[in-house]
Amino acid sequence: MGEHASGSKYIPGTYAKYRPSAPEMASRYIREWDEKRIEKRGEEPELVEFSPTICISRKLAVGAVEIADIVAEKIGYRVVDQQILQHIATQARLSEKAVAIFDERYPGKLCELVTLAFGEKAFIKSDYTKHLFSSVYAIAAFGPTIFVGRGVHLLLPREKVLAVRIISSVQFRVQRLVSLMNISKEEAAKQVRELDRQQTAFFKEVYNKKDASQYEFDLVINCDYIKEPRFVAEIILSAFREKFGLPETGGR
Repeated sequence: MGEHASGSKYIPGTYAKYRPSAPEMASRYIREWDEKRIEKRGEEPELVEFSPTICISRKLAVGAVEIADIVAEKIGYRVVDQQILQHIATQARLSEKAVAIFDERYPGKLCELVTLAFGEKAFIKSDYTKHLFSSVYAIAAFGPTIFVGRGVHLLLPREKVLAVRIISSVQFRVQRLVSLMNISKEEAAKQVRELDRQQTAFFKEVYNKKDASQYEFDLVINCDYIKEPRFVAEIILSAFREKFGLPETGGR
């Protein structure tokens, strides 16, 4: 246990299931967007169309990506988590490509969408924020998606989003990291505090918000009381189908 405790650091989205790395997934999405752009070259610019989208906001280390993966398997969606979005927004080559692809297909739409989300006085404060927002819009426009983290529910048209908040006590998150990573409670608690600090700093910088208000969401689920990920996933699926009028066998 001591070996793990001294060197392990929790990465949001980590759990027992193997998942492709954020760089792998980000590069795959960029290739997909580029292929679609080439296919549509020469056509008139079109309106941005978003499929019904699930946006999951969460307290970090609560297990939201595992829940999102269960939902995605049921409805044929892709899962795009914080690590993928962060990778695209901070890698110059990928972020510039994402912005260029989106701007070419939907000229002038980035500013329009941000204005719709934040009002007439909205502005993008940094290149990082511009790249993050462009990546979100590009991913949502090019395929049915479940987003986890980064406040995506604040960006997309609200009528197209099932916004879900997953919360729990600090004790739940600490125990999850202890079990997942085989580290001490002290180390797990330290990592949870640091994750919360980073999340607060992100929302302050990007959205000028301290935290997510419960009134932003269709659904708030507390994992202290509904602990099993598959049960949480079933609740989200039911709400998604009810909101968008989808059949029980819904998919792409």
